[in-house]
Amino acid sequence: MTHHLDGNVLAGALSEVFRADVTAARGRCGGCGHMAVLGEAMVYTDAPGLVARCAGCDQVLATVVDAGDRVILSLAGLSAVELRR
Repeated sequence: MTHHLDGNVLAGALSEVFRADVTAARGRCGGCGHMAVLGEAMVYTDAPGLVARCAGCDQVLATVVDAGDRVILSLAGLSAVELRR
């Protein structure tokens, strides 16, 4: 991991999966409990996909991989996601 962007870089990739802007959703880190909008996550793009890490403890929150005709999404590092209706 060298350079990271903020979590807003996830907006395009996640818009293919969710109707709402998920970068505005609040998520709770499963590692340290830090609660923040996903747009504040540190996102690394130098992997086979996007890797979002907690700004509080650096735990992996989410990964998004564009596999052509599929999107592979893991939110394993989040213990909760709060979306507005």
